[in-house]
Amino acid sequence: MQISPQRYRHITIAALVALAIIIVTGAAVRLTNSGLGCDDWPNCSSERFVDVSSKHAAIEQINRLFTGVVGFAAIAAVLGAFLRVPRRRDLTVLSVLVAGGVVANAVLGGISVLVDLHPLAVQAHLLLSMALIVTGTVLVRRAGEPDGVARQRVVTIGGQRLTWVLFALTWVAVFTGTLVTGAGPHAGDENAERLDLDIPSIARVHGATVILTIATALVIAWRARRTSTADSRLTSPISTWLFVGVLQAVVGYVQYFNDVPELLVGIHVAGATAVMWATTHVVLDTTRPSAPDDDDLVSDVMSGLVSRP
Repeated sequence: MQISPQRYRHITIAALVALAIIIVTGAAVRLTNSGLGCDDWPNCSSERFVDVSSKHAAIEQINRLFTGVVGFAAIAAVLGAFLRVPRRRDLTVLSVLVAGGVVANAVLGGISVLVDLHPLAVQAHLLLSMALIVTGTVLVRRAGEPDGVARQRVVTIGGQRLTWVLFALTWVAVFTGTLVTGAGPHAGDENAERLDLDIPSIARVHGATVILTIATALVIAWRARRTSTADSRLTSPISTWLFVGVLQAVVGYVQYFNDVPELLVGIHVAGATAVMWATTHVVLDTTRPSAPDDDDLVSDVMSGLVSRP
Protein backbone atom coordinates (compact mmCIF):
# COMPACT_ATOMS: atom_id res chain seq x y z
CA MET A 1 0.00 0.00 0.00
CA GLN A 2 1.27 3.44 -0.92
CA ILE A 3 0.05 6.95 -0.08
CA SER A 4 0.51 10.00 -2.27
CA PRO A 5 1.94 13.24 -0.81
CA GLN A 6 -1.43 14.98 -1.27
CA ARG A 7 -3.32 12.21 0.54
CA TYR A 8 -0.79 12.25 3.36
CA ARG A 9 -1.21 15.99 3.81
CA HIS A 10 -4.95 15.45 4.21
CA ILE A 11 -4.17 12.93 6.96
CA THR A 12 -1.95 15.44 8.78
CA ILE A 13 -4.65 18.12 8.57
CA ALA A 14 -7.17 15.73 10.09
CA ALA A 15 -4.73 14.99 12.92
CA LEU A 16 -4.19 18.70 13.61
CA VAL A 17 -7.94 19.38 13.66
CA ALA A 18 -8.42 16.53 16.13
CA LEU A 19 -5.63 17.90 18.35
CA ALA A 20 -7.38 21.28 18.42
CA ILE A 21 -10.85 19.87 19.11
CA ILE A 22 -9.67 17.78 22.07
CA ILE A 23 -8.36 20.95 23.74
CA VAL A 24 -11.80 22.54 23.52
CA THR A 25 -13.62 19.40 24.70
CA GLY A 26 -11.16 19.12 27.57
CA ALA A 27 -11.98 22.70 28.54
CA ALA A 28 -15.69 21.80 28.41
CA VAL A 29 -15.04 19.01 30.92
CA ARG A 30 -13.39 21.45 33.30
CA LEU A 31 -15.95 24.23 32.83
CA THR A 32 -18.87 21.89 33.57
CA ASN A 33 -17.16 20.56 36.72
CA SER A 34 -17.02 17.13 35.11
CA GLY A 35 -13.32 16.55 35.64
CA LEU A 36 -14.02 13.83 38.20
CA GLY A 37 -17.17 12.59 36.50
CA CYS A 38 -15.09 9.46 36.03
CA ASP A 39 -13.24 8.81 39.27
CA ASP A 40 -10.87 6.18 37.85
CA TRP A 41 -8.59 5.74 34.86
CA PRO A 42 -8.57 4.20 32.28
CA ASN A 43 -11.93 2.84 33.44
CA CYS A 44 -14.59 5.43 34.19
CA SER A 45 -15.23 3.77 37.56
CA SER A 46 -14.10 0.72 39.46
CA GLU A 47 -17.13 -1.16 38.12
CA ARG A 48 -17.44 0.13 34.56
CA PHE A 49 -15.18 1.03 31.67
CA VAL A 50 -17.91 3.23 30.17
CA ASP A 51 -20.34 5.02 32.49
CA VAL A 52 -22.89 7.63 31.43
CA SER A 53 -25.13 7.32 34.46
CA SER A 54 -24.73 11.02 35.32
CA LYS A 55 -24.25 14.24 33.35
CA HIS A 56 -20.71 14.74 34.64
CA ALA A 57 -19.74 11.14 33.87
CA ALA A 58 -21.22 11.39 30.38
CA ILE A 59 -19.31 14.59 29.58
CA GLU A 60 -16.02 13.18 30.86
CA GLN A 61 -16.67 9.90 29.04
CA ILE A 62 -17.31 11.65 25.72
CA ASN A 63 -14.03 13.54 26.10
CA ARG A 64 -12.19 10.31 26.83
CA LEU A 65 -13.75 8.58 23.84
CA PHE A 66 -12.74 11.47 21.61
CA THR A 67 -9.21 10.96 22.89
CA GLY A 68 -9.42 7.65 21.04
CA VAL A 69 -10.22 9.56 17.85
CA VAL A 70 -7.15 11.74 18.41
CA GLY A 71 -5.05 8.64 18.99
CA PHE A 72 -6.34 7.08 15.79
CA ALA A 73 -5.52 10.26 13.84
CA ALA A 74 -2.00 10.32 15.31
CA ILE A 75 -1.41 6.65 14.45
CA ALA A 76 -2.69 7.31 10.92
CA ALA A 77 -0.17 10.13 10.59
CA VAL A 78 2.67 7.81 11.64
CA LEU A 79 1.60 4.95 9.38
CA GLY A 80 1.01 7.38 6.54
CA ALA A 81 4.54 8.76 6.93
CA PHE A 82 5.94 5.26 6.41
CA LEU A 83 3.59 4.48 3.50
CA ARG A 84 4.03 7.83 1.79
CA VAL A 85 5.90 7.72 -1.50
CA PRO A 86 8.53 9.01 -1.36
CA ARG A 87 9.14 8.52 2.34
CA ARG A 88 10.64 11.51 4.12
CA ARG A 89 12.56 11.46 7.38
CA ASP A 90 11.27 14.85 8.58
CA LEU A 91 7.63 13.77 8.25
CA THR A 92 8.35 10.48 9.99
CA VAL A 93 10.03 12.21 12.93
CA LEU A 94 7.30 14.83 13.29
CA SER A 95 4.49 12.28 13.11
CA VAL A 96 6.16 10.10 15.74
CA LEU A 97 6.51 13.17 17.99
CA VAL A 98 2.79 13.87 17.57
CA ALA A 99 1.85 10.28 18.38
CA GLY A 100 4.20 10.18 21.37
CA GLY A 101 2.79 13.45 22.64
CA VAL A 102 -0.77 12.13 22.37
CA VAL A 103 0.17 9.08 24.43
CA ALA A 104 1.96 11.23 27.01
CA ASN A 105 -1.03 13.55 27.25
CA ALA A 106 -3.40 10.63 27.75
CA VAL A 107 -1.22 9.51 30.65
CA LEU A 108 -1.18 13.07 32.03
CA GLY A 109 -4.96 13.11 31.80
CA GLY A 110 -5.11 9.94 33.82
CA ILE A 111 -2.68 11.34 36.39
CA SER A 112 -4.84 14.47 36.65
CA VAL A 113 -7.80 12.31 37.64
CA LEU A 114 -5.78 10.20 40.08
CA VAL A 115 -4.49 13.34 41.86
CA ASP A 116 -8.00 14.82 42.01
CA LEU A 117 -7.35 17.49 39.35
CA HIS A 118 -4.35 19.06 41.03
CA PRO A 119 -3.82 22.34 39.14
CA LEU A 120 -0.20 21.55 38.29
CA ALA A 121 -1.23 18.31 36.57
CA VAL A 122 -4.01 20.09 34.68
CA GLN A 123 -1.57 22.85 33.74
CA ALA A 124 0.93 20.35 32.33
CA HIS A 125 -1.91 18.66 30.43
CA LEU A 126 -2.81 21.91 28.63
CA LEU A 127 0.78 22.98 27.95
CA LEU A 128 1.56 19.64 26.33
CA SER A 129 -1.60 20.02 24.25
CA MET A 130 -0.30 23.38 23.01
CA ALA A 131 3.06 21.81 22.17
CA LEU A 132 1.18 19.25 20.10
CA ILE A 133 -0.57 22.05 18.21
CA VAL A 134 2.85 23.47 17.34
CA THR A 135 4.20 20.09 16.24
CA GLY A 136 1.04 19.26 14.30
CA THR A 137 1.15 22.61 12.52
CA VAL A 138 4.76 22.06 11.48
CA LEU A 139 3.84 18.57 10.24
CA VAL A 140 1.03 19.93 8.07
CA ARG A 141 3.30 22.62 6.62
CA ARG A 142 6.14 20.19 5.88
CA ALA A 143 3.72 17.68 4.34
CA GLY A 144 2.65 20.33 1.84
CA GLU A 145 6.19 21.12 0.70
CA PRO A 146 8.04 19.50 -2.23
CA ASP A 147 10.27 16.50 -1.65
CA GLY A 148 14.06 16.62 -1.67
CA VAL A 149 14.28 20.40 -1.40
CA ALA A 150 16.29 22.28 1.23
CA ARG A 151 14.79 25.22 3.10
CA GLN A 152 16.28 28.70 3.05
CA ARG A 153 15.72 31.88 5.05
CA VAL A 154 13.63 34.41 3.12
CA VAL A 155 13.52 37.25 5.66
CA THR A 156 16.22 39.32 7.33
CA ILE A 157 18.05 37.89 10.31
CA GLY A 158 16.47 40.58 12.49
CA GLY A 159 13.01 39.68 11.23
CA GLN A 160 13.59 36.00 11.92
CA ARG A 161 14.84 36.71 15.44
CA LEU A 162 11.76 38.80 16.15
CA THR A 163 9.50 35.93 15.13
CA TRP A 164 11.27 33.69 17.62
CA VAL A 165 10.83 36.37 20.29
CA LEU A 166 7.13 36.38 19.43
CA PHE A 167 7.05 32.60 19.70
CA ALA A 168 8.73 32.67 23.13
CA LEU A 169 6.48 35.44 24.45
CA THR A 170 3.39 33.60 23.24
CA TRP A 171 4.47 30.61 25.29
CA VAL A 172 5.03 32.86 28.33
CA ALA A 173 1.55 34.33 27.87
CA VAL A 174 0.01 30.87 27.65
CA PHE A 175 1.96 29.72 30.72
CA THR A 176 0.89 32.70 32.82
CA GLY A 177 -2.64 32.12 31.60
CA THR A 178 -2.55 28.60 33.00
CA LEU A 179 -1.48 30.06 36.35
CA VAL A 180 -4.55 32.32 36.34
CA THR A 181 -6.68 29.29 35.51
CA GLY A 182 -5.03 27.22 38.23
CA ALA A 183 -5.90 29.84 40.83
CA GLY A 184 -9.34 30.63 39.40
CA PRO A 185 -12.80 29.20 40.02
CA HIS A 186 -13.03 26.71 37.15
CA ALA A 187 -11.19 23.74 38.58
CA GLY A 188 -13.14 20.91 36.97
CA ASP A 189 -14.60 19.87 40.30
CA GLU A 190 -16.00 21.78 43.25
CA ASN A 191 -13.51 20.23 45.67
CA ALA A 192 -10.38 20.38 43.50
CA GLU A 193 -7.31 22.08 44.96
CA ARG A 194 -6.35 25.52 43.61
CA LEU A 195 -3.00 27.28 43.30
CA ASP A 196 -2.27 29.56 46.24
CA LEU A 197 -1.86 32.69 44.11
CA ASP A 198 -3.45 36.10 44.32
CA ILE A 199 -5.71 36.11 41.26
CA PRO A 200 -5.61 39.89 40.55
CA SER A 201 -1.81 39.91 40.79
CA ILE A 202 -1.21 36.90 38.54
CA ALA A 203 -3.87 38.21 36.13
CA ARG A 204 -1.89 41.46 35.85
CA VAL A 205 1.26 39.48 35.09
CA HIS A 206 -0.62 37.55 32.43
CA GLY A 207 -2.03 40.77 30.99
CA ALA A 208 1.42 42.34 30.86
CA THR A 209 2.86 39.38 28.95
CA VAL A 210 -0.06 39.54 26.51
CA ILE A 211 0.52 43.26 25.89
CA LEU A 212 4.25 42.68 25.38
CA THR A 213 3.50 39.86 22.93
CA ILE A 214 1.10 42.03 20.92
CA ALA A 215 3.65 44.86 20.91
CA THR A 216 6.24 42.47 19.44
CA ALA A 217 3.76 41.43 16.76
CA LEU A 218 3.17 45.09 15.91
CA VAL A 219 6.92 45.62 15.49
CA ILE A 220 7.05 42.66 13.10
CA ALA A 221 4.06 44.07 11.20
CA TRP A 222 5.76 47.46 10.97
CA ARG A 223 8.93 45.89 9.55
CA ALA A 224 6.84 43.84 7.13
CA ARG A 225 5.29 47.05 5.76
CA ARG A 226 8.75 48.22 4.73
CA THR A 227 8.53 46.70 1.27
CA SER A 228 12.21 47.40 0.61
CA THR A 229 13.12 44.55 2.95
CA ALA A 230 12.57 40.81 2.74
CA ASP A 231 10.46 41.03 5.90
CA SER A 232 7.48 42.00 3.73
CA ARG A 233 6.97 38.25 3.29
CA LEU A 234 5.64 38.23 6.87
CA THR A 235 2.77 40.62 6.08
CA SER A 236 0.14 37.89 5.67
CA PRO A 237 1.03 35.65 8.64
CA ILE A 238 1.55 38.54 11.07
CA SER A 239 -1.76 40.10 9.97
CA THR A 240 -3.47 36.82 10.79
CA TRP A 241 -1.67 36.71 14.12
CA LEU A 242 -2.72 40.23 15.04
CA PHE A 243 -6.36 39.51 14.19
CA VAL A 244 -6.40 36.34 16.30
CA GLY A 245 -4.16 37.72 19.05
CA VAL A 246 -6.01 40.99 19.60
CA LEU A 247 -9.38 39.22 19.54
CA GLN A 248 -8.05 36.74 22.10
CA ALA A 249 -6.86 39.59 24.32
CA VAL A 250 -10.28 41.28 24.13
CA VAL A 251 -12.02 38.05 25.11
CA GLY A 252 -9.59 37.66 28.01
CA TYR A 253 -10.28 41.12 29.41
CA VAL A 254 -14.05 40.81 28.91
CA GLN A 255 -14.19 37.47 30.71
CA TYR A 256 -12.04 38.73 33.58
CA PHE A 257 -14.20 41.79 34.23
CA ASN A 258 -17.38 39.70 34.00
CA ASP A 259 -16.42 37.08 36.62
CA VAL A 260 -15.09 34.55 34.04
CA PRO A 261 -18.34 33.07 32.66
CA GLU A 262 -17.92 29.51 31.41
CA LEU A 263 -18.76 30.24 27.77
CA LEU A 264 -16.18 33.02 27.45
CA VAL A 265 -13.56 30.88 29.19
CA GLY A 266 -14.19 28.12 26.65
CA ILE A 267 -13.86 30.62 23.79
CA HIS A 268 -10.64 31.89 25.39
CA VAL A 269 -9.18 28.36 25.43
CA ALA A 270 -10.09 27.91 21.77
CA GLY A 271 -8.49 31.30 21.08
CA ALA A 272 -5.27 30.25 22.80
CA THR A 273 -5.15 27.24 20.48
CA ALA A 274 -5.65 29.51 17.46
CA VAL A 275 -2.93 31.90 18.66
CA MET A 276 -0.46 29.04 19.03
CA TRP A 277 -1.31 27.88 15.50
CA ALA A 278 -0.89 31.41 14.10
CA THR A 279 2.40 31.95 15.95
CA THR A 280 3.84 28.77 14.53
CA HIS A 281 2.92 29.92 11.02
CA VAL A 282 4.70 33.24 11.56
CA VAL A 283 7.92 31.40 12.42
CA LEU A 284 7.50 28.91 9.57
CA ASP A 285 7.08 31.71 7.04
CA THR A 286 10.61 32.98 7.72
CA THR A 287 11.93 30.10 5.60
CA ARG A 288 10.75 28.35 2.47
CA PRO A 289 11.82 25.47 0.24
CA SER A 290 14.40 26.67 -2.25
CA ALA A 291 13.88 25.89 -5.90
CA PRO A 292 16.22 23.11 -7.10
CA ASP A 293 17.96 25.50 -9.49
CA ASP A 294 18.22 28.51 -7.14
CA ASP A 295 21.94 28.07 -6.56
CA ASP A 296 22.62 27.62 -10.27
CA LEU A 297 20.59 30.72 -11.05
CA VAL A 298 22.57 32.82 -8.60
CA SER A 299 25.84 31.48 -10.05
CA ASP A 300 24.72 32.31 -13.57
CA VAL A 301 23.75 35.85 -12.59
CA MET A 302 27.04 36.44 -10.80
CA SER A 303 29.00 35.01 -13.73
CA GLY A 304 27.17 37.30 -16.12
CA LEU A 305 27.96 40.32 -13.98
CA VAL A 306 31.62 39.41 -13.75
CA SER A 307 32.01 38.76 -17.49
CA ARG A 308 30.10 41.91 -18.47
CA PRO A 309 32.56 44.44 -20.06
